[in-house]
Amino acid sequence: MALRIGVMGGLGQEGGLHLVASLYDRTVLRRRKTIAPEPPQWEIPDGLLEVLSLVDAEYLVLAPGEVVVKSSRGGSILTLIKEGRLSSDPLITLIRAVRRSGKYQEATIELPRGPVGEGTHDLLVRATPSGHQGLVVALIFDDSELRRLDSIRRDFVANISHELKTPIGALSILSEAVLGASDDPEAVTKFSSRMLVETKRLTDLVQEIINLSRLQDEDPLKNAQVLNVSDIINEAIDSSRLSAESRDITLVFGAADKSEVLGDRAQIEMAVSNLIENAINYSPNGTQIGIGLNCDDGLVKISVSDQGLGIAEKDLERIFERFYRVDPARSRATGGTGLGLSIVKHVVTNHGGDVSVWSAEGSGSTFTIRLPLYVGQGNSLDQATHDAAEANR
Repeated sequence: MALRIGVMGGLGQEGGLHLVASLYDRTVLRRRKTIAPEPPQWEIPDGLLEVLSLVDAEYLVLAPGEVVVKSSRGGSILTLIKEGRLSSDPLITLIRAVRRSGKYQEATIELPRGPVGEGTHDLLVRATPSGHQGLVVALIFDDSELRRLDSIRRDFVANISHELKTPIGALSILSEAVLGASDDPEAVTKFSSRMLVETKRLTDLVQEIINLSRLQDEDPLKNAQVLNVSDIINEAIDSSRLSAESRDITLVFGAADKSEVLGDRAQIEMAVSNLIENAINYSPNGTQIGIGLNCDDGLVKISVSDQGLGIAEKDLERIFERFYRVDPARSRATGGTGLGLSIVKHVVTNHGGDVSVWSAEGSGSTFTIRLPLYVGQGNSLDQATHDAAEANR
């Protein structure tokens, strides 16, 4: 206390008051830094919520600072949000332009479907001020879907017309052979057996075409569900078990991982099944196929490894093309359609992931699917974004 009086005395009355005021100001500032301010309470008018519920589009309601106050549950907007705020620079630019001008704005934005892979969303975004608490409403339309489907269908029809000619032509020739050998029971049996093989091949091809057509017409992230990956792999293994046992091939999967992904259950199971069936078709009898599951850097990795002949380096880049066959003769013998791996790539790309292959001739092959890991709490996107926004304020 004596020291304090001496200092103030040396400064004089006016200087001492300035010193006390300065110390007080610093103390208040320190306290303000340690005590978090109360977060603003954003209120969305009931009328706006009613209108948004009737709009056939995904939407975002954004507060100043690009905080997501409310959002639809569609999967294609998940890549727009990180920790309760907008993460897309083009969209942030658009929203800020709306705030500055106070007027309606729109733009087309290309966004990745996930952290890996070639899949993108070409989104038409229409944003306008709400006139309440600085909130901006953004409506999001997947406007490019029709153009994408039109291009896919043109290519698809051209490929199919060629592929269908082979089994249909074979059936025609075999039918004539059966008629010509009607007095030779052994020849009739031989040609009839061959007809059964070609008929199965044609049936499988038509089914693969139907599957691929459905995949092209449906966006799996629009009505996505949270899926346990281990369950999907076990179901895929069960569907392939009979064909594996007929060749004395062992399917090994020992993972007890509880990883989850967001997507369409039937499509992801189809992709995993296609990889397992492909491994069975190209594996020697009495060998083993390993199915692995692990997580790394926010990605779920599903791998299928076989002990087959492997794939030549020149074929690796084309292995996922439609109707491409590394060994056409082997494909005919195993009933391969040339569409299985194409379907795998289509499924994982539409889920925001990718698929790759490692192979060496004589050393087998390993196909790996990578999908974004689902890390949300529950199924409510609104709750997840709200909680993240609160934690970020």
